[in-house]
Amino acid sequence: MKTNDWEPEPEPGLVANGLIVDYGGHRAVNDVSFAAPPGYITGLIGPNGAGKTTIFNACTGLTRLTSGTVSFGGRDITTLAPQARARAGLGRTFQRVQLCEALSVAENVAIGCEGRFAGSNPLRQLVASRRERLDTDVRTDEALELCGLGGHRSRRVGELPTGQRRLVELARVLAGGHSCLLLDEPSSGLDTAATATFGQILRDAVRERGCGVLLVEHDMALVMGVCDHLYVLDFGELIFEGSTTEVRDSDVVRAAYLGTEAA
Repeated sequence: MKTNDWEPEPEPGLVANGLIVDYGGHRAVNDVSFAAPPGYITGLIGPNGAGKTTIFNACTGLTRLTSGTVSFGGRDITTLAPQARARAGLGRTFQRVQLCEALSVAENVAIGCEGRFAGSNPLRQLVASRRERLDTDVRTDEALELCGLGGHRSRRVGELPTGQRRLVELARVLAGGHSCLLLDEPSSGLDTAATATFGQILRDAVRERGCGVLLVEHDMALVMGVCDHLYVLDFGELIFEGSTTEVRDSDVVRAAYLGTEAA
């Protein structure tokens, strides 16, 4: 149900059309379409089991579509492997923190640069040229500073509190130079102050990089504070689309997800 005349930027970002995903006899996602344009933070919200992570997996190639198409930058990527989509510019984080505990902050962030080489010539991942090493160092330093982690670059990730670990994840995906970031519940485990810091850094990253973000998140304060546009799912179907104000004021969304306290 579209309620406004929101128009994405002329340059196409991530666009999904008519996504259908079946698991056995269960339809997890039913005819969902959306756009996550560059320069915007687009929210994908809904109750647990609504199909949000399944859509992320379909967009990044981890789940096979029953029907529908996914395009990125005007190119159909529906049949591309996950590593090819990463090379095309799609970056992703997961619900659970997935970092290398024994490595330093800088080493974890530098791993994000490997997405540019994944699935290509294996030798490029084993032996990098001097130019590639310098480029990785620059990308890593820029991502660390953008996420406020410059002073922690040498610390072992396993020593960090949850808030900083989430920022390491964000820095890692930013270091990859991706033009669209799919962030799956990035504020999970964060307190109010850490969530506010994360939201501001995310906004700064979009403003400075011009990248697009597709955000799955249950923290409605974060969603309402950073998102430019929202899509609302319930039982695998798109039930509403609009601005944060329109979503907050929607009887349909309150009944399905937000509840009466959001009124």
